[in-house]
Amino acid sequence: MRVNRILLSVPLIIVALVIQVSVLARLHLPGAVPDLLLLTVLGLALVYGHVGGALIGFGAGLLADLAPPADHAAGRYALVLCVIGYLAGLVKPENGRIKSATGPMLVVVAAAIGSTLLYAGVGALVGDTAARHVGLTGLLFSAALYDLLLAPFVVPGVMFLARRADNDPLAETNAAATSPDISSGWLSSGTGLRIGGRRGGLKTKVARSRTARAGRIKGVKRL
Repeated sequence: MRVNRILLSVPLIIVALVIQVSVLARLHLPGAVPDLLLLTVLGLALVYGHVGGALIGFGAGLLADLAPPADHAAGRYALVLCVIGYLAGLVKPENGRIKSATGPMLVVVAAAIGSTLLYAGVGALVGDTAARHVGLTGLLFSAALYDLLLAPFVVPGVMFLARRADNDPLAETNAAATSPDISSGWLSSGTGLRIGGRRGGLKTKVARSRTARAGRIKGVKRL
């Protein structure tokens, strides 16, 4: 991952985890708990793609596994968020910009249900049957509802920050300064022409015109 992506993702994940543990987990809502960490991972994955989403999801889930008052095996939530981040990154648009809110909302609902099912499934493999006692159906409904209500306040802001960090003008300036030939870069107007190519074409046209003019002058002298 790029350095600017890491510098943005780490603070966002830490802030989301702190709010998740200190505020949302203490609301004692019926059913599941609003998953701010999941929504943060989704917002980053929709901009950074499946590879970035998987890496960010794994790191965020591992922090959640180690943060108190975690009562499950370390690596369980890391696996869940890694898979969710990877799958969410697969639906990332080419330019990282989403015109309609329908797509992200569907991703949020699918991620909320998928993460709950995957977490319960992994728990069943390691002997954790808490989901059965609480009621899996109620967990799925409440998780999707809470995350869907919280998503408009989280996902668009995270995606905006991710796009801004990914298109850092300082990084572009440094990259242009270290390039071997600045004149061969793309024109900022987006015309698709290269400065070096235009200069070469003009020189070629001037040379041809001079050659043609010299040929005409020689032909006149011979006459």
